[in-house]
Amino acid sequence: MNKNRHFQTIGIVGKPRYESALETHLAVYNWLKDRHYTILVEAKIAQSLNLPNSTELAEIGQKADLIIVIGGDGNMLGMARYFAPHQVPLIGINRGNLGFLTDIAPQFAFEQLYSCLEKGEYELEERFLLEAIVERNGKKIASSKALNEVVIHPSQVTRTIEFEVYIDGKFAFTQLSDGLIIATPTGSTAYSLSAGGPILTPNMNAIALVPMYPHTLSSRPLVIDGESHISMRFAQHKQLALEVSCDGQVDLPFTPDDRIVVRKSSAKLKLLHLKDYNYFTVLASKLGWGSKLF
Repeated sequence: MNKNRHFQTIGIVGKPRYESALETHLAVYNWLKDRHYTILVEAKIAQSLNLPNSTELAEIGQKADLIIVIGGDGNMLGMARYFAPHQVPLIGINRGNLGFLTDIAPQFAFEQLYSCLEKGEYELEERFLLEAIVERNGKKIASSKALNEVVIHPSQVTRTIEFEVYIDGKFAFTQLSDGLIIATPTGSTAYSLSAGGPILTPNMNAIALVPMYPHTLSSRPLVIDGESHISMRFAQHKQLALEVSCDGQVDLPFTPDDRIVVRKSSAKLKLLHLKDYNYFTVLASKLGWGSKLF
């Protein structure tokens, strides 16, 4: 065992969408095994590849020094929500499309893993998550975390909802729209961006409120302090089935009688980046922005 290593016990997680992604899991496993790391492999992956190191996610969160997520941003979102309370850093190998959260390209995986794991050439970044809470008669009945965004919307497509928004207990605005996107800086380049929201740099302590197809031209995105508590109440005359979506992966149903509270979660995601990581280079690459003049 190399005591000078920054990480010794490493988890491998991520749901492969294609067979080639599973090959990446196996290649990373063999690379780590050859270098005598202690490896914890997510149970479903271990079973698919007939590997001996099958481990449940809870145990990976408790024992790993670092977790490698192989997949796209959707995989990273799910793993971020799960592992953030464990405070174990995550690094992603991109097997998806955009890859805003997954730094490592598969063709450079071993060169870049070597730099991070063996040479200690990495940067550690913390990003906050949101917590969405459904309250009924003053009691919490459901909750979930979100790394990207919390979206309040009707369950039925093409229906509108009317609601009031309070920020830190003070009335902010009323809105008739298809819903509201409440985004973190991490999520400002996701669904929020598609709806016309602002891009927030990851180190900002801010939350963006972005209307979804509002029925007034004066409705605009609003950026508020990251410590703010947002609460919402809904009009009673439209008895619709409503939902809170967290990262587009977890849906919490509620009724117009309920109250929705959104606030910063106490859990924080630790992301491991390559040493030369530059957020603006990522933006330029993923969004097709122009290159530098010189």
